[in-house]
Amino acid sequence: MDYVTVGHTGTRVSRLCFGTMGFGGTTDMDASQALFRRCLDTGITFFDCANSYSGGQAETILGACVAEAGCRDVVVIVSKVCRPVGDAPNGRGLSRRHIMTEVENSLRRLRTDRIDFYFAHHYDPLAAPEETLRAFDDLQRQGKILHPAVSNWSAWRIAKALGISGREGLARFELVQPMYNLVKRQAEVELFPLVMEERLGALVYSPLASGLLTGLYGLDRRPTAGRLAQPRYTQRYGDDAFYAVADRFSAFARENGHAPAALAVAWAMSHPAVTAPIVGADTPEQLDGILAALDIAMTADLRAAITALSIPPDEGIEREVD
Repeated sequence: MDYVTVGHTGTRVSRLCFGTMGFGGTTDMDASQALFRRCLDTGITFFDCANSYSGGQAETILGACVAEAGCRDVVVIVSKVCRPVGDAPNGRGLSRRHIMTEVENSLRRLRTDRIDFYFAHHYDPLAAPEETLRAFDDLQRQGKILHPAVSNWSAWRIAKALGISGREGLARFELVQPMYNLVKRQAEVELFPLVMEERLGALVYSPLASGLLTGLYGLDRRPTAGRLAQPRYTQRYGDDAFYAVADRFSAFARENGHAPAALAVAWAMSHPAVTAPIVGADTPEQLDGILAALDIAMTADLRAAITALSIPPDEGIEREVD
């Protein structure tokens, strides 16, 4: 396993990050613990979570795994705030009130005294950026978070936030988390140039396009169950053009002796702006298949050949995430 530095924070993380969204959902405690132990065995020390995953159970299980292994000073933990966590009027968003309440809940569930990177999970149009950034700065000063981070914001909003942080002397976002895969390349247009210019880290999610790029699906092989069959993901990935890319990519991968899932992760990981992709699995065996991405020599020619199979981001049917 290789390790890289997140931006200019000095914090080193594994080249792959394990996503725990399934903890407490598709994977129970025993299965989650087996996956966590397999991650540690393979050198993965970077774990992504959120306060809203499985109603808070993902944080609870991740905290139990870390405590059982006694590895808190080894692992780097990501969590997030913004999504609804209940029906109360203030049970969501990026207000100071909600952030200060939820960080305490996350710390308790994670059994830790600090969160390494704490994300604004989505953009909140009701909270002024100054309100959110000041709350994150206070949490950093208190030692409850080490660095603020941001997920699912457009590049111009992140640039604006960086400007506010610089002007007001506040802790700035140091890590961004966009969607990035072979059929969703919009991050290449503005976000990745911003990341590289400002020396930010980029932790990208959905490198397998929610399973579309695993080799199981194509124009004539549509999912009837699982995540890709759910309305949210049908809306995101249901276009015929995306399934045509999946067909071309799967054929290319197999012709070149690679498992499609491993090659898709290796491609996403190879962009110079990307710190690490988030990968997920339901079993240690599934994780082992994805780990094969680390053994793929992603040359410039190979990356270019794979990229040519996709739709350029300025020609696709992309929408701003906000």
